[in-house]
Amino acid sequence: MNIVIFGSTGGTGKELVKQALELGYEVTAFARTPAKLDEFKSENLIIVVGDVFNYEDVEKAIVAQNAVISALGNPTLKVNNTTSEGTRNIIKAMKANSVKRFVCETSLGVGDSREQAGFFFSKVIIPTLLKNAIADKEIQEQIIHESDLDWTIVRPGGLKDSPKTSKYRAGLDKNISGNIARADVAEFMLKQINSDEFLRKCPVICY
Repeated sequence: MNIVIFGSTGGTGKELVKQALELGYEVTAFARTPAKLDEFKSENLIIVVGDVFNYEDVEKAIVAQNAVISALGNPTLKVNNTTSEGTRNIIKAMKANSVKRFVCETSLGVGDSREQAGFFFSKVIIPTLLKNAIADKEIQEQIIHESDLDWTIVRPGGLKDSPKTSKYRAGLDKNISGNIARADVAEFMLKQINSDEFLRKCPVICY
């Protein structure tokens, strides 16, 4: 199985790289700063240096892949289109290379999960601190929905750096909310590559 991971140097991204290698996958990690992946030493890891805003860089990483995983994040609180424009390039390159399976991390609070995030998060945190990041993810999800890919959008709750538990709730139940370890999000995302359970759906994952 050949997979490429975008956002590979972030918290979830590094967990995706680590766990994908443990599963024996041939992993391509797309990174603007490859030194952030120095901790990984494996014959099954290829690092492609590039910028998600550059279509040629993105396509170079997607050639000959079986699946694409995105953990792209928004690096600033200011208005920014990293996740949406990066995803636009990813989808364009996937179509050009006949790659269909796309698993993408966004966030609880995006789309129809806004109220599910809870009163304080949806009414205070999102409109203030996360206003621009969520707005970009809203566009990102719309771009994915409008594609003809075999996509799954994973919406984690509050992300934290703690060990993988493999014990979490994931699904379309509107009562699912709370925190989740990045390691568990990565495990769930990798499971979606070979599963149709949430094909063209947006499961939430939390404890």
